[in-house]
Amino acid sequence: QVQLVESGGGLVQDGGLLRLSCAASGRTGSIYEMGWFRQAPGKEREFVAAIRLRSGGTDYADPVKGRFKISRDNARNTVYLQMNTLKPEDTAVYYCAAKQTSADSIRSESYEYWGQGTQVTVSS
Repeated sequence: QVQLVESGGGLVQDGGLLRLSCAASGRTGSIYEMGWFRQAPGKEREFVAAIRLRSGGTDYADPVKGRFKISRDNARNTVYLQMNTLKPEDTAVYYCAAKQTSADSIRSESYEYWGQGTQVTVSS
């Protein structure tokens, strides 16, 4: 089993920045990739970014490309999401997820483990 705990959410103004963290514990050696998803009220959960833990390869959703950066610290079993130039439409609950296979990183169904989520609110 793998446990994931997110932190770093909060309230920020339009154009501001935040950094989310996701700390993994348990069978962390089994993790192939970690990702961030978000879900706004009344909307489906959507992919934000993902990172392969060994290679460092990354994927990003189009709406966040150039503004968000995902990174990892394997020694700390932690993944980060640096969010710059935030917009009101980025407001959502952000979830960290982990998977043990190379299955499609943008599909939530590919991930076996999920954190509890952290709220990000961007005011206009």
